[in-house]
Amino acid sequence: MQETFLFQQFVPLMFIGLFALLLTGFPVAFGLAATGLLFGFIGIEAGIFPSAMFQALPLRIFGIMQNDTLLAIPFFTFMGIILERSGMAEDLLETVGQVFGKVRGGVAIAVILVGALLAATTGVVAAAVISMGLISLPVMLRYGYNRSIATGAITASGTLAQAIPPSLVLIVLADQLGRSVGDMYSGALIPGLLLVGLYLIFIVAVAIVKPDWVPALPPEALVFKEDNGNSGHKSLLVLVLICAAVGYGWSRVHNGLMTQWLERSVPSAGDEIVIMSMTLASLTGLFLAVINHVTKMHLLSRLAEQVTFVLMPPLILIFLVLGTIFLGVATPTEGGAMGALGALILAMIKGKLSMPLTKQALEATAKLASFVLFILIGSTVFSFTFNAADGHIWVEHLFKDMPGGAWGFLIVVNILVFILGMFIDFFEIAFIIIPLLAPVAEKILPGIVPGMTPDQAMIWFGVIIAMNLQTSFLTPPFGFALFYLRSVAAKFDYKDRVTGKLIPSVKTSEIYKGSIAFICLQLTMLVMVMVFPVLVTGGIEKTATLTEEQIMQQMQAPAEADVNPGTENKASEKEEDPMKALQESMAKEAKEKK
Repeated sequence: MQETFLFQQFVPLMFIGLFALLLTGFPVAFGLAATGLLFGFIGIEAGIFPSAMFQALPLRIFGIMQNDTLLAIPFFTFMGIILERSGMAEDLLETVGQVFGKVRGGVAIAVILVGALLAATTGVVAAAVISMGLISLPVMLRYGYNRSIATGAITASGTLAQAIPPSLVLIVLADQLGRSVGDMYSGALIPGLLLVGLYLIFIVAVAIVKPDWVPALPPEALVFKEDNGNSGHKSLLVLVLICAAVGYGWSRVHNGLMTQWLERSVPSAGDEIVIMSMTLASLTGLFLAVINHVTKMHLLSRLAEQVTFVLMPPLILIFLVLGTIFLGVATPTEGGAMGALGALILAMIKGKLSMPLTKQALEATAKLASFVLFILIGSTVFSFTFNAADGHIWVEHLFKDMPGGAWGFLIVVNILVFILGMFIDFFEIAFIIIPLLAPVAEKILPGIVPGMTPDQAMIWFGVIIAMNLQTSFLTPPFGFALFYLRSVAAKFDYKDRVTGKLIPSVKTSEIYKGSIAFICLQLTMLVMVMVFPVLVTGGIEKTATLTEEQIMQQMQAPAEADVNPGTENKASEKEEDPMKALQESMAKEAKEKK
């Protein structure tokens, strides 16, 4: 009787055991591994699993250690830390703030734009929120910004690191869903940029409806002026128009040139054209600024030069990294390595590269990479026992009869991830929850939109999860981004060093209140991605398009391999998944017992 109860309730008991262990404060990685091993041994003693069950586990662990995709995580982390600690955030916020400071809401606009750029370079929410909280919040409080708008703009723009490529979240989700990181980047690019646009539209709307909430900077706060007193914005506008013309011109010829140079038989993807056009536009601006500075022709204003020298190098680095990935020239791991090298070069050019800085960046990267690896190993041990107990079938039955079908599944999953995101880190969600949901999603979602392929459906699902995790970072009372800003915002009244005025402290309630409007914007974008999958799948439709010549080429390779079918069968038997063999063995034993 007890054995029957244990067999029937084994999977729910595993979840209860894991939850109880985590409540004790035990580290998540070791809690996952301990739960998997404990319940595995219990299952062996109870006769649920064969005694040789764990013999296949080392192969799974070695498979993790050999996963090249995960190498992109330390590379992109190192790139972000080097750029952040070399003073890039300070330079960007000061410069972009000067560009938009003359208009109402200009500093908030600068915060959002710089937050998007920091998201694409650092890829870590904590780094972006803390940097902007230390630099921009005092400026906005100094000149009378509404506190909720100021804190909301900082926390919301910091969370963009979850959804804008090259995000660490997207790398992990792609790995857990068994899909290409490049496709995941392509799918997340348009939704991420649209979300930035929503933020900017909101700030402009506030500036129109409540102008006193987002005042412009006073003239004395604008430092990059010409000798005759002009701000230099006209020169900057001319430079932007020239760069835009170059980018537009390249976008018109990109497809033809790339098709010829790379000998393609399919047209270039839209995201690839956008990234490469922006890269050339940025290079053009930097080239013109360098020529103007070296020759001292004074064709560009001080503001235009400052913007170009501060903004263009990190933009070019990001565009080159994403461009090579989208072009297929480099894998995400190789793109990350190139980005890390580029970050070192940029820090060296600025004179900020030093041995202490490099040592700090390497230590932080090693800690994060080890953290991710241990959680992944722990979750692998847990899922090993979980799948051996047919847990994936249990999860599938849990969602199969849900009202609403595939849409009901999506809504429930989003609510679950949204709630979990307020309590645990996104790495833990990606390694614990996503592997349980992925098999169900792969069966249910492809039919939700006519013509959607399984690969497109899983990329769409991954982007939805990333956008959802981004939303949960802002939600009171446990949103991580709110805690990051709380840690650096003024806790006591202080005297401003510029104006000499007494600035009241920032209350936690003000930080919470400021997040509400941006949560609504993020939920709006999440709903748009769910209702309009083409926002994601439009960038990866090229994978479903094959010419007759390509199909014939793919069919020739198997034909050659069939010359010695016996050899092929033996090789396939050697490569068979040990977990599959274990499950077949368990099923055979169960039949014999009956």
